Formats: sequence, C-alpha cells, structure tokens
Amino acid sequence: RKVVPGVRIRGALVQMGTLKIDRARWDWDEVDKNPFFCPDAEAAARFADYLDEIRKAGSSIGAVLEIVAEGVPAGWGAPIYGKLDAELASALMSINAVKGVEIGDGFAAAELSGEENADEMRRGNDGQPRFLSNHAGGILGGISTGQPIVARFAVKPTSSILSPRRTITRAFEETEIVTKGRHDPCVGIRAVPIGEAMMACVLADAFLRHRGQVGG
Repeated sequence: RKVVPGVRIRGALVQMGTLKIDRARWDWDEVDKNPFFCPDAEAAARFADYLDEIRKAGSSIGAVLEIVAEGVPAGWGAPIYGKLDAELASALMSINAVKGVEIGDGFAAAELSGEENADEMRRGNDGQPRFLSNHAGGILGGISTGQPIVARFAVKPTSSILSPRRTITRAFEETEIVTKGRHDPCVGIRAVPIGEAMMACVLADAFLRHRGQVGG
C-alpha cells in the first residue's frame, strides 16, 4: 500500500445501499477484521445482515468506497494538463461498475458557502504552512497540497440478478432475461483493493513526473 517512501494508501467501504458508517467510529485497524473492508465495526455487522437479505431476495446493491493517500507531498500534479484530481477521477472511473467519483467533499461542496468551503491556512509550529481543514481532499488547482488525498467512488448494483428484467432480442422482440448461476449481491466490496491500486498507479506516475521536472 506504499507507492513511494512516506506515502500510504488505504481504502474502506463507507456505504452499502442506504446504510452508512458512523465516521466517529472510524478505525483503520477494523478494515482488516471484517469481510467488508469497513472501518466501523457496528456498521459492518449491519452490512452483513443487510447483504444477506439482498442475497436471499436474488437482488443486488451498490456501495460507496473511500480511498485515502497520506504522506503525499505538496507539488504533485499540474494546473491545466495532467491535473492530479482529473487523472485520479479518470483512473477510478475506469474501474468496472463505477458510476461516480468525488474528491474531498465532492458533491457536498455544492451546499457549502465560500467561507465554509475554504481550506484556510496558518503557519504551523514548525514554521511550515498548515491547513485548518481539507474540504478539497488534498488537491487544489490540480496540484497536491500536502494534505491527505481523499477520493470516493460509487459502484452500481450488478445487473446480474435473479429477478426477471425486461429486455429485447437481437430481432427487437420484447422478452425477459434472468441471470442464473453464481450471484454476487455487492460487487463494490471487492473494489476496495482495486481502488487502492488505482490511486497508487496515479500517484506513482505523478511522483515520477515531478521527479523528472524538478529532480530529487
């Protein structure tokens, strides 16, 4: 989960259907203790019961996953071509079944005022710049800020379900289709390590380009 020395990338499942984790109970150590890669132990228990109901009904459900990269220094990316957030969104969007990506507060930022959304800065005790918040998800103007990079993506419910669905044949005749055999009620669960890998690939490229431009 490390791209370059000092950079750590971790992912978690934060929502399944309408059920969400309680961020006050976020515990990274819990992610490896349950089959949902969930950082909230209580939410993981609810996910288990919920998913069992979905499975027995022969249906499927979507999920939201969050990937966090810590230790990324300021300066990676570009202001126009090769924006770090644009490349990250493109990589995450390329994962099968992903239908939405957001960086930082994402769509929730639309509900904030300019004062609420601004990541204000102060001088830290070490004399270096320090942000007071991270609504931008660690990327401003397409360039990393030095804060944790936070990205979330939504995975749709798989269309391979046992319930009959209306469709048409190659001859445009109306019919119904039913998927038989192995049934996966939530493909979003297995997307956690895939999201981590995608984040790693993007940051590795950004690191190499930055090193090629400025050396070091």
